[in-house]
Amino acid sequence: MTIKTKGGAAAPPPVDDARNAAELPLNQILSGDCVERMNALPEGSIDLIFADPPYNLQLKGDLCRPDNSRVDAVDDAWDQFASFQTYDTFTNAWLKAARRLLKPNGAIWVIGSYHNIFRVGAALQNAGYWILNDVVWRKSNPMPNFRGKRLTNAHETLIWASRDEGSKYTFNYEALKQLNEGTQMRSDWVLPICTGHERLKDDAGDKAHPTQKPQSLLHRVILGTTNPGDVVLDPFFGTGTTGAVAKMLGRDFIGIEREQAYRDAAEKRLNSVRKFDREALSVTTSKRAEPRVPFGQLVERGMLRPGEMLINPRGQMAKVRADGTLIADDVKGSIHQVGAAMEGAPSCNGWTYWSFKRDGKSVPIDILRQQIRAEMT
Repeated sequence: MTIKTKGGAAAPPPVDDARNAAELPLNQILSGDCVERMNALPEGSIDLIFADPPYNLQLKGDLCRPDNSRVDAVDDAWDQFASFQTYDTFTNAWLKAARRLLKPNGAIWVIGSYHNIFRVGAALQNAGYWILNDVVWRKSNPMPNFRGKRLTNAHETLIWASRDEGSKYTFNYEALKQLNEGTQMRSDWVLPICTGHERLKDDAGDKAHPTQKPQSLLHRVILGTTNPGDVVLDPFFGTGTTGAVAKMLGRDFIGIEREQAYRDAAEKRLNSVRKFDREALSVTTSKRAEPRVPFGQLVERGMLRPGEMLINPRGQMAKVRADGTLIADDVKGSIHQVGAAMEGAPSCNGWTYWSFKRDGKSVPIDILRQQIRAEMT
């Protein structure tokens, strides 16, 4: 089926979420090349992508500590590219495949270091993504600078971008605010790197993956920018931090990883993860996300009667009319319009401005709205 837009150009057919969900390999780790695997998945089927691509560190020789012990740095073949051009070609390919998979309101997070994040950021914009924020993950326990020739590299950068400029991406503002003790979540995150019991080890006792990300970082990303039941894709799955956090938070995941050792470690890890119960998955929502309740519904349902008087904070009154509007002196209109007129203000939130009397007590009309909203859930 082809749909014509106003300009006459062909638009893609609407996405069938139910069909796509049935075709998706949910909660599985796919082996192989990430671009090939992404190109084989249904278009417009993913809510969020978290990508931790190779950083192209360009290390020259071994890195040693002052005592001459060798640092276990990232020197794996998957992080080595012949040139910047080769790396850019790789980046453009996987970003194109990723964008095809995102739903119209989907989004992507990409993490990197100074070695690659600037190239990735430009590629994101060139591919049509719309950058929403860059986040600095400041490591509270970074690896020291052993050579003493540069500043200690104590942070990495995450880029959060929507699929398109007009995408209505998910952002759980209030949930992140509560996670931050009631203060707006900022774009600088102070979190520790993976150490201790969280760091996965192989049979030899070495790191199972050199760049394993901390669970706290993924918790913040997934809690803040997805909802329970959403599908999260990680095309560079590694040892599965994205999948583990997604599973705990009641999201579905798809991982893509070409290295067998990493897949084995991730599978073992995921088998030990339990999903939080339904009540624990609930998060604080913003007022904007709650169901809209017209003031007229309160009148229709007899919660307020036509002719009843509402009172503002200064004791002034307005009469409720049968159509859900108010009248006060010569001012007529909605609860918001009349409130603004009485205050001489450009706007007014009538729900928090007006009260009514019950048994001699003043009750905010917003209490009645919350009763109706409770019935909707």
